[in-house]
Amino acid sequence: MRRTKPEQFPISGRRFPIDKLDVGNRRTAISLCLLSFLLVAVLSAGCSNESSGAGGKGQAVFSQEELSTPYDHIVLQQSLTIDALPKIQRFESERGPLLGGVEVLSQEESVTASLGQSKEGRKTWFNLVAFHEYKLNVVRKYFFLVDEDAARFPAQVRRGLRFNCEMVLDEDVLAEAYPSENARRIAILRRVLENLRKDIGELGAAGSPDQDNKMLSVCGMLLNQTLEMILLKLESSPVLALKLSDAGGADFDHINFGKGKVLMVVVDDVVGLRIRFGAFAQAR
Repeated sequence: MRRTKPEQFPISGRRFPIDKLDVGNRRTAISLCLLSFLLVAVLSAGCSNESSGAGGKGQAVFSQEELSTPYDHIVLQQSLTIDALPKIQRFESERGPLLGGVEVLSQEESVTASLGQSKEGRKTWFNLVAFHEYKLNVVRKYFFLVDEDAARFPAQVRRGLRFNCEMVLDEDVLAEAYPSENARRIAILRRVLENLRKDIGELGAAGSPDQDNKMLSVCGMLLNQTLEMILLKLESSPVLALKLSDAGGADFDHINFGKGKVLMVVVDDVVGLRIRFGAFAQAR
């Protein structure tokens, strides 16, 4: 698959309404919403003492483009460990290794992540890559950002959540005989969630019990709840899955971040996913 430029997806499709959740799904959704409130509160509280930056003087300002540079520059199926690791460790950044001291590195045999948080805990992000066991090329990559000040006053919606990922799909997902295209897309999104859990879990299971690994786990939990809420709506109205590849994306509501857009495209054996909620959903 050719590398797609950041924020550009080859998408098309039609619009469909979102049906109401059934009673069982409503109960599950309420539980997810309550947990989502808690996770966002933890992220907002942050670990500001550990993330004050080099020298602890002032607070550095990082743009979305700078934060997502490792994700944007690492090429799925082409970048090898020797190419990807220097990028995710920020050796090529003008800010110096690990973005001037505000990022920390978590690394296992096949998964590597850099996690960062602003001084006051208002902005939290990570770049994560997973490598093929034998070929040592990148088969999954993720970028996540939560920003409590994504839009400036007097914007009505200030906070935002952003998530991008690309991954090579397993043969069992591609070869499955699905009853419909909707069911296929839902199954693919479910596999995205499963792989995300596995990759973050690998770092958390073998990592040290310090604040940074805990924060990565919290980010993973928030993403888990976000994707679960998306899947709940898709499973209650499967036809909505068709709109995932629409140029405008599918409309969803997040209990903490408000309205958002979800786009997903599959090309050959690769899936690309883009999620925007809150202030990030208002800008391309």
